Amino acid sequence: MKREKSIPLAPLSDPLVSVIMPIFNEQELLPRVLDAVRAVPLRMELILVDDHSTDGTAAILAAEAATHPDTRVLRHDENCGKGAAIVTGLRAATGDIVIIQDADMEYDPQDMVRVVAPIIRGETRVAYGSRFLGEVVGMRLPNRVANHLLAWLVTVLYGHRVTDEATAYKAFRREVIQGIELKCRRFEFCPEVTAKVLRRGERIVEVPVVYRARTFDEGKKIGYRDFFVAVKTLVTCRFGRF
Repeated sequence: MKREKSIPLAPLSDPLVSVIMPIFNEQELLPRVLDAVRAVPLRMELILVDDHSTDGTAAILAAEAATHPDTRVLRHDENCGKGAAIVTGLRAATGDIVIIQDADMEYDPQDMVRVVAPIIRGETRVAYGSRFLGEVVGMRLPNRVANHLLAWLVTVLYGHRVTDEATAYKAFRREVIQGIELKCRRFEFCPEVTAKVLRRGERIVEVPVVYRARTFDEGKKIGYRDFFVAVKTLVTCRFGRF
């Protein structure tokens, strides 16, 4: 597999972190998530992308934008999917580092410090927060098996061992992620971006994070069909043009 020549790395001094949060119908947890993110000891800008929510999310976001100058709120005119919301957020990001934060409490926002640390130290330009190197609470067995299969497939196809391809906590130097053309619309963001950063010769450093799964009744949106889409995306990006 042909890879681009790696670029020398250097530590970052007091970096600005762009936190991109794709949001769809999360009025119950959103205020709590935003408070938790703002409590993280990082210099950050928040980019909140409303994927055409139909509950009270828009009103919450309007209030956030009015009271927090470090916050940008973007809204889709129609529901496009998580991947599309991330792409919208990426276009607006201006920080040295970009990280994805889900609009729920499955992940502990304090772990963002741990995820971006290898990038700040100049060890890598891409870092993932691995649930399976850390603590996993409440994940159903089929989901656990699917996650392990996807990680194994990345290792086989791309020759780079990862333990958690589907983690939400993915962090990048901004020039890396903004230099990649992403076609994702839904949850295929994870396999697509993983495949494309590895095809470009980047090294993914994983760090442990805590994960507490929520149920579909609690608002979980990813389903079993997304597993097959992820497999197709990994295979297509490996053997097709990108």
